[in-house]
Amino acid sequence: MDQFLQQLINGVSIGSIYALMAVGYSLVYSIMNFSNFAHGGVIMLSAYMGYFAIVLLKVSFGGALLLATLGATLIAVLIERIAYRPLRKRSAPTLYFIISAMGMSILLENLVIATIGPQFKTYPIIFAESTIQLGNLSISKMDIFMLIIAAVALVGLVFFLNKTRTGIAVRAATYNARASQLMGVNVDRIVSIVFALGGALAGIAGVFFGIRYTVYAQAGIITNKAFVAAVFGGLGSLPGAIVGSILLGIIETFVAAWRSQLRDLTTFAILIAVLVFKPTGLMGKNTEDKA
Repeated sequence: MDQFLQQLINGVSIGSIYALMAVGYSLVYSIMNFSNFAHGGVIMLSAYMGYFAIVLLKVSFGGALLLATLGATLIAVLIERIAYRPLRKRSAPTLYFIISAMGMSILLENLVIATIGPQFKTYPIIFAESTIQLGNLSISKMDIFMLIIAAVALVGLVFFLNKTRTGIAVRAATYNARASQLMGVNVDRIVSIVFALGGALAGIAGVFFGIRYTVYAQAGIITNKAFVAAVFGGLGSLPGAIVGSILLGIIETFVAAWRSQLRDLTTFAILIAVLVFKPTGLMGKNTEDKA
């Protein structure tokens, strides 16, 4: 039982990182009906920004997290302006958005390789290696802090979307952008806000990913897992993205504990199974009711 609970805690910790990533996918999908594969590039860049803020600028962890979050927010907004807005103005097919997103992702990755280099970067030790003991269970301080930050960020996002005027406008635009525009909502501004929100969460996720693992130019590929989590929970559904991420983290942890080489195989088998048997995911909504 203790081993089961320990793996469960580890899975929830990993799932919280996936949740921050997956929510960015769901936010963009809910308003633009395509999966923003450039999201991984934003996460990768935020991991680098956090690393250099600590190593070169000698700022505290809190300062590095803030700088990376602000930087990722700005990058996400710029990506929308450069890669997607011209297509949206021309009412381009969804396929064009996907191709543009993939191109932007490859561009960011190769830009980092050409400027910073392909070498792996490792964050300095930020959290003490000591753990908190609950009986026979061990919980690292980093996991606790990561869970708290992720929970605060996601709760703040839900509050923003449900209780603020701008958040309600975002929800209206996800339901029907054209009708919202006729009612006076500035859809261009709302789209920028959605990308900014996704970028901010990506910034937090990127820093924690870099601390937990390492930083490298291809780190954006980790968002494949976040995409699976978003599909698992239901693209376009923020609660679904969170639930799907936590469940995926738990499933991966238990599979890895049993046989590590089957972890990724299981992840993408889940993706295929969901697409075949329940395309809307666990909590997905029809495109007519995505808000």
